[in-house]
Amino acid sequence: MNMKYCFFIGMLILSCSLAFAQTEELKFTAQPENLGQNVNTGYADFKPIVSPDGKTVYFIRRNFPRNIGGVSDDIWYTKYINGEWSVAQNMGSPLNTAGVNAVSSISPDGNTMLVMSVYNYFDGTMSNGVSISYRDKKGWVFPKKQELKDWLNLNQHVGYYLTNDQQILLVSAERKKKENLGGLDIYFCKKNGDNAWGTPVSLGPVINTPGDEFGAFLAADGKTLFFASDGHKGYGSADIWMSKRLDDSWTNWSPIVNLGPPINTANWDAYFTIPASGDYAYFSSETNSFGQEDVFRIKMPEAAKPDPVVLVKGKVLDKETGLPVKGAITYEILPGGKTAGTARSEPVEGNYNIVLPKGYNYGFIAEADGYYAINENIDLSALDAYKEVERNIYMAPLNVGAVIRLNNIFFEFGKAVLKEESYPELDRVVKLLTDNPTITLEIAGHTDNVGSDEANQTLSADRAKAVVNYLISKGISKKSLSSKGYGETVPMGDNNTEEGRQLNRRVEFKILNK
Repeated sequence: MNMKYCFFIGMLILSCSLAFAQTEELKFTAQPENLGQNVNTGYADFKPIVSPDGKTVYFIRRNFPRNIGGVSDDIWYTKYINGEWSVAQNMGSPLNTAGVNAVSSISPDGNTMLVMSVYNYFDGTMSNGVSISYRDKKGWVFPKKQELKDWLNLNQHVGYYLTNDQQILLVSAERKKKENLGGLDIYFCKKNGDNAWGTPVSLGPVINTPGDEFGAFLAADGKTLFFASDGHKGYGSADIWMSKRLDDSWTNWSPIVNLGPPINTANWDAYFTIPASGDYAYFSSETNSFGQEDVFRIKMPEAAKPDPVVLVKGKVLDKETGLPVKGAITYEILPGGKTAGTARSEPVEGNYNIVLPKGYNYGFIAEADGYYAINENIDLSALDAYKEVERNIYMAPLNVGAVIRLNNIFFEFGKAVLKEESYPELDRVVKLLTDNPTITLEIAGHTDNVGSDEANQTLSADRAKAVVNYLISKGISKKSLSSKGYGETVPMGDNNTEEGRQLNRRVEFKILNK
């Protein structure tokens, strides 16, 4: 055999093996499951988006007779109830119109939806762009246009994805050659304010190629990116790939990994979504469908699962009445107080969901007019598996006599020295007093019953004074504040258990005047 020919064949085999070497550990052992005839039809049912809790799948149905626009695309959804997918429902107006409609992402709380196109309120027409709709007591509100700074797209196609923390917008677009590698590239935009986003910045050459990159989906861990590409050599004309963000820059990514069959085939494969648990992947395919494309799911191999997260769910409630409160929820990384994400409570029942990636200590609060949130915190620095946590957030009305616990106040062990993790919580008290200069507060310190009565009384008084001193250092008038130590005399829990003692070690404020 000709040696040059043998060398060519050998290099070809080597290049092919290198192209797929990274996929060996991502082999899917399970088979795809069709979501069934409650969801799929003989028409095209495709581009699924699963909610982070895994209980709702949104998808597009094309040219269906009961679509609002008839021969067009409408958004439909199905819910997982008692082990079965419910009969799919049309999202209705205002999200579905006579035009082409599509959902791009759904927030963890299920109350914020990113939808394709800009909706014209006056004549019902649609134009290029992307919008956000929120859920209120009556349903989904009219979508609001999102403004992107220095926006330019030279391609007839475009794609968007809003990350779970709602701080980053991923965009597939074709921009100027100096920043675009060719065709559609994936960019990120940082949140700039209400309905406003910064200039798109390329994810870089690890992700982007001279071909098209699109269909971006960022997993709940905030690191694992799934996307489609016809520029990276794969099994077909377009394949789905995975990469992990290596730092906070959004431009430093691990080598991409092909997901392999049965996700990727010899055909055009795109659009891939997983819930926060990472247990199943949802995608669309014509293989074993009822007609055209159908929505399927498949159990994820361990090697392809994102880093573990915690799904925190609960209600935002009035502390005195127990009634639901519509609130804006913010969660932050302690000790620095950097915002890690935002959410909204559902206005009818007060339900909220947030997804927290591992590796940090978090504080989370809700804000609503006339209330002060009793903050919560959860430490996920040692998280090693996905789990769900129920935690209600109670809102205390700002009434005279109200006693409000400051959960995120931390001291050095056995001392009255504030830890840095306490500053974000105390800064909110500063804001409360700055915004309401007539309010006066008593800062109260409490302990458990470990140690002598005298020592506990002294420690509680010193800790209350430490809080007062911090507030004064931030410009709050001494006249607005007093402090008192109660020692172990006002327990909230059973001192015979660690959980009870933890409840008893606390700092509170009481509203004396308003």
